[in-house]
This record gives sequence, C-alpha cells and structure tokens, in this order.
Amino acid sequence: FIDIVEFVSYEDIMPIYSILNLRKNINIVSSPKRYYPYESVAAHSIGYVSRSNKKDILEDELQELIGYSGKTGVEKYYNTYLQGEPGKREIKVNANNQEIEELSSEPAVENRKLTLNIDIELQKYISSLFENKSGAVVVMRTDGAILSASSFPEYDLNTFVTGISQKDWDRLSNSLEKPFTNKLIHGLYPPGSTIKTGLGLIYITAPEIGLYWNVYCTSSMPLGRRVFRCWKKDGHRKTGIRKAIRESCDDYFYKGSIQLGIKKMSEGLIRYGLGRKTGVDLPNEFIGTVPSRIWTRKKYNRPWYIGETVNTSIGQGDFLVTPMQMAQFTALMATSKLPRPYFAKKVGDEIIKPNFEDVFDEHELKRLSVVQNAMYEVCNHPSGTATQYLSSKVKIAGKTGTAQVVGIMQNIKDRELEHEMEYYTRSHAWFTSYGPYDNPQYIVLAMVEHGGHGEAAAGQIVSNIYNKLLDVD
Repeated sequence: FIDIVEFVSYEDIMPIYSILNLRKNINIVSSPKRYYPYESVAAHSIGYVSRSNKKDILEDELQELIGYSGKTGVEKYYNTYLQGEPGKREIKVNANNQEIEELSSEPAVENRKLTLNIDIELQKYISSLFENKSGAVVVMRTDGAILSASSFPEYDLNTFVTGISQKDWDRLSNSLEKPFTNKLIHGLYPPGSTIKTGLGLIYITAPEIGLYWNVYCTSSMPLGRRVFRCWKKDGHRKTGIRKAIRESCDDYFYKGSIQLGIKKMSEGLIRYGLGRKTGVDLPNEFIGTVPSRIWTRKKYNRPWYIGETVNTSIGQGDFLVTPMQMAQFTALMATSKLPRPYFAKKVGDEIIKPNFEDVFDEHELKRLSVVQNAMYEVCNHPSGTATQYLSSKVKIAGKTGTAQVVGIMQNIKDRELEHEMEYYTRSHAWFTSYGPYDNPQYIVLAMVEHGGHGEAAAGQIVSNIYNKLLDVD
C-alpha cells in the first residue's frame, strides 16, 4: 500500500469507515498522534514532534520507519530514547518471495517513559504572569532540577504535529517578539548589573583589590575622551563591596576593572560558568560571550581597549549570556557549587541525579558570604535596588540588572526615562534571586525584554513566583 492520507481524525473517519474498509485496495491503519494537552505552556522546554525530513533520515535510519521525530526541546534531546527500538523478524521465503516459515522474532521496544521535573501548575501560573510580555523565566532547585522554564511569547505545540499552515507560519516567523526562539538557551543578552555579584567576588579575592577597597563615586569617571557614568545622577559617594552590590554602583566596578584588568575578570567569569554551556538537557545550547583580548583578536582582528574592560565590568559591550546561564550562575552564588540544570527527573526507571562542579578556591569560599549578605540587602535593605518592588512571603536574596540595548551619546547628561523611550530601545530588565536566604532551595530568574529597570519590571513577577512555590511545592 502507498500512503495517500497521512492522518484523519477519529471523528472524521468513523462515519465512512465501514464503506472504505470494504474496498480491497484501501487499507485503513490506526496511527497515534502526539497531542500536547497544555498547548503553548512550556512550549520551548518540551518542544514538539513533526514529520521526519531527509536530514533526519540520514542521521537516523529508524526515522524512515517511524516518520516522526523530535524537532525542539526535550522532544529532540531525548528523541533517540523516546522513539524506542525496532522489532526484528527472520523469515524463510520461497523462490516467489512468499513467506514459508518464521525463524526468529524480536518485539519492538515501545512506550518508553520520560518524566520531567516541571511542575505544570507552576508553569501555567508563570505563563499567565507573562501575558503580553517577551522574555524568559527559570525556576530551579539549587541542585539544578528545573521546576519551570519558559521562553515568551509561547506558541501552540499542536500546530506542528501534522503541519503548520503558511498563514500561521508567516505570522509567527515574522513576529518581532521571536516566538520560535528558545530564549532560555538561544537568547543572548547583555547581563547588565546581574554580573556584579560574581565580579564582586573576583574583586575582593584578588590581591590587586581586596575586601576593604572602596571608591568615591561622583557619578562620572573620565577615561580618555570618554566619561563613564554611574546610573545614580548624584553618585553613591564612598562605596565598598556591599554597598556596590546593594545599590548597584557602576563606579565601583568601573574602577575595579581598571585595577584588575580584563584577563583576570574574563578568566574568573568563565570559571563561574559563563561563556560556556551549562549542560542542560536541551539541544544546541549557545555559549554566549565573555569578552577578552584573545576573543576580540579572533573575532574582530583588532586590539583590546581599556574602555571595553570598563564596559564589561557592568555587563555591557560584547558581554552576552543566556537566561539559563544566569540561573546557574545565581545557584553558584547561593550555594558555592555550580549545578548542571536538568529537566528530566526519570528516564524510564533511571532516576537522574544532580551533578555539581566545584569552581571556587578556598579564598573565594571564605569571601562568598560577603556577596551573599550584599544580595540579601538588595532585597531587604531600605536602599537595596529591589526592596520596594518585592512582596515575597519568602526572605530572598538577589540582584537586579538593567541591560541597555542602545548606546547613549556622550553629550547626554540627563538620560531619558525608560518608560519614555520607544519600546525596542528600552533596556532589558533582569532580576535573579535565590530563597529562602538562610537555606537556599530555589533559584528564580526573570528577564523581561525591553522591560526597563530590572527591579520594577521583574520584581513583582519574581515575588509572585515565590509565593506560588509555597502552594505548589
């Protein structure tokens, strides 16, 4: 028989089944079809299956028999496991190729189970919080188990099972919000001030700077023909490490970067998990960029400039990360261990165990509490950048970030307010956190594209997620 119609629903076939089935030249075969009951919820994490193409078949001959394969998300990452294994029959035939005898048989391996860590109630709730917003959210245990991970906007996975219409394809693919991009691992963004926790730890453990080093922030630092400004118009005045993180003083990090240099900065940040894959069980994860002299020479074939060192110190310039990397990075700040994020709870009967990497030296372990206390003050001290925007019932620690997407001219001293700017020129808003503070169990990260200030755009979202965790977990 030759396939003529790939799939007809049960409701459509039943009224005419008995008529068609009487025809000897028509063969109706029952066929399962993947169905995603939650439609768009967790679309980028779960992924979808669709018809196998020539490339799929070349990579795996079994695809020619199955006809469908995982295209994105965990559907693709675990496709080889989920599709099972073919059965085998060894038969004896005569000269006319007619079967005479079955010599041996081996049944197919089917119905394999994959259990995820995702809490669907939490996932649905977060989707409701991000209505009409673009960005990403990661909720992860400090051991790396992902309870919820979303890229926004989402799309209905069922659209792709039997083939998407040209109209729907054009609408989704041409959207400026990039719904097909899995922003969790493929979205590359400047981390902004969220990087100051890790970079602060590098500063206070470096002999060039140390724990008791401070600056006097006047809100502007001349360097060559440029002036690097702090976000606070009147400056932060005398500032040490705790105040620098708590109030997100740019000047502290500017001047510290000149003291330390890009080599030690980039090496430390890469050791902390940035600029490399997290190892999450999703396909084709991006590594982002931690700029350095070597990277710049390879990428642009030009020398490194000190202004780039200063830009890197506040998570701007060529510095790019994924939301998944920042969630992992926050777990490191919370627990001193770098976990591998993972979606799969059980593959068949095999329970997936947490996997950690020890990246801190003894000096960093001793100084980590300084950064943790500063992150607590970000969320609880009267002058903390996030304090007034939070309503979490859980005591949390965290760091806000406002990542610019357009440059600001040197002659502009009075910056335009974020809400007054055109939407696509507004900064990306970050807020990454862990809680409870005294016994870290969860990492909650929210990144709102063009959301403006991190604390204002993402603070309430993160608060709501912690409050929901009290109900669902």
